[in-house]
Amino acid sequence: MDMEHVIIIGGGGTGAAIAHDLALRGFGVSLFERGELLSGTTGRHHGLLHSGARYAAHDPAAARECIQENRILRQIAPQAIEQNDGLFVALDEADLAYTSSFLENCGACGIPIKELTAKQALALEPELNPALKTAVQVPDATIDAWRLPLHFLATARSNGARIHNFSEVIGVYQTNGAITGIRVLDHQTHSETDVHGDVFINAAGAWAGKIGALAGVRIPVQPGPGVMVAVNTRLTHMVINRLHKAGQGDIIVPQRHLTILGTSIWLADDPDLVELPRDHGNRIIGLCAKLVPAVKKANVHSTWFAIRPLIAAAQTNDPLEISRDFGCYDHQQTDNLPGLVSVIGGKATTLRLMAEKTVDLICRQTGRDIPCKTKTTRLLNYRQFYK
Repeated sequence: MDMEHVIIIGGGGTGAAIAHDLALRGFGVSLFERGELLSGTTGRHHGLLHSGARYAAHDPAAARECIQENRILRQIAPQAIEQNDGLFVALDEADLAYTSSFLENCGACGIPIKELTAKQALALEPELNPALKTAVQVPDATIDAWRLPLHFLATARSNGARIHNFSEVIGVYQTNGAITGIRVLDHQTHSETDVHGDVFINAAGAWAGKIGALAGVRIPVQPGPGVMVAVNTRLTHMVINRLHKAGQGDIIVPQRHLTILGTSIWLADDPDLVELPRDHGNRIIGLCAKLVPAVKKANVHSTWFAIRPLIAAAQTNDPLEISRDFGCYDHQQTDNLPGLVSVIGGKATTLRLMAEKTVDLICRQTGRDIPCKTKTTRLLNYRQFYK
């Protein structure tokens, strides 16, 4: 029996990981990205490999996923990761009061922790605010936002996946009530082509709703933009977080010779119409300077935003309260539309797991019993993608 040809719409981290998983399980794979690969949310995030500690209190499911995938990614893609750990730092009495529940919740989620005195924390990171009260060390790390998914794309391509950039899906076709094809606009040749397949995966992230609209279905994706600022010096070795409930302007991620400050968050309707708010950069700098005062003296390298593909939550309009978990939707079940699967939500840390769950669903749909191999398959060097 011939293996199905699966079409992936979206060339970010999730699409890359799905292409890798599908190719390993023997499916025919074609991926289409409307712009340059990784040019959406994937190539714009701050590069934190989450330990899960940030979500342990209010989103334990996401926290458990993060620590599990943190360990796996360190093994299968070490060249994309600086294994530098992270500190959660308490600056005032409110932070101190939060510490005991933070430690308890991390323990419940299986996240390793090490309590440090203020003196010990300052010995590790001299640029920290000297007024800090205490700190907790966790296995956060820094990832290269581009290299990590390129590991997946390189391995997928070596196993037969076909990767197409600057190829925008502008139409979705149905035959007998099932998705059977897409219309693709090649922005390099300005030509349009019909592409047929057996299964179609909507992995367009914050833009997944637009792909769903082409197919006539609603995708519960909520774009959640956030601003980041890079300063022109590396101020810390480790990732630095404020030891309180996840908020805005409370994380510092070292990236090579830069320091990334983040982030703000708000909700948007159309990811293509988001503009950079003028005041967010200065606000982020001010908040992060409470953790590392030298932030205020550093020269700004750049300010930008990334758009999180959050799962819309009917019970809250507070973007900080929306789960960072992910969802995989079989539109045959939800909309009586065979042939289409959508995956939204999640984080860069969980892209491999998102792919595993998505491809497991494809296997069930197509009657295949093929186990996932991505937990232990060492990925090719990201440079192989260009060879």
